[in-house]
Amino acid sequence: MSEQASDKRVCFRCLVAGRVQGVFFRAAAREQAQRLGLTGYARNLSDGRVEVLVCGEPDLVGQLREWLRVGPPTAEVTGVACEPGAFPHLSGFDIH
Repeated sequence: MSEQASDKRVCFRCLVAGRVQGVFFRAAAREQAQRLGLTGYARNLSDGRVEVLVCGEPDLVGQLREWLRVGPPTAEVTGVACEPGAFPHLSGFDIH
């Protein structure tokens, strides 16, 4: 990847609310992220939300952010709040 291409990469931290724990949300998010070639992680928070860090090409990150608003069929997403952040050097997409 050229330096110019990496300069266009973005990173967002998103908090997903609703019925998003115990419904395979994190695994489905990882599947979507891997399909799009994105890096980051998904983890459950103690307040019932899921935190998703997603990094990559802006258009692809946007696609995952849109997917987060719906999630897998078993989820009921009531809200998604995303904020941009620094681009950490991650490889792959993990579930914590």
